[in-house]
Amino acid sequence: MKPLKLKIKLLRTFVIVIVTNFCYAQEGKVTINQDRNIPTLLKLKKEMNSSENDSERYRIQIYSGNRAKAESTQEEFTDLFPDWRATLQYETPNFKIWAGNFRTRLEADRALKKIKTEFPTAFIFKPKKSS
Repeated sequence: MKPLKLKIKLLRTFVIVIVTNFCYAQEGKVTINQDRNIPTLLKLKKEMNSSENDSERYRIQIYSGNRAKAESTQEEFTDLFPDWRATLQYETPNFKIWAGNFRTRLEADRALKKIKTEFPTAFIFKPKKSS
């Protein structure tokens, strides 16, 4: 009985060696066929993602309320902090002053610290993506 088991093991080993000899990785050539407009579309997408309306950026809200006070707050902010652009936004029923366009939360936190000295109710937020 032992010689039969030994023969089976040897046969199994021989078969495995033979099979692995024929099962090696094959080399090939990959050809990618794509529309020639794809690079143009990718470039356009990159430009769109870097725009100011990107929802991945942070802004600071300075004021929310009536229009007259919003406009005067915007002027005051622009005089005090000319480095950050302030925009007037309307979200029913309030006018809001949004400042800055920060890529990281850290940038926004540093700006908020300076802005809060003059506008204590200011806070950081991420605008919703507009459709």
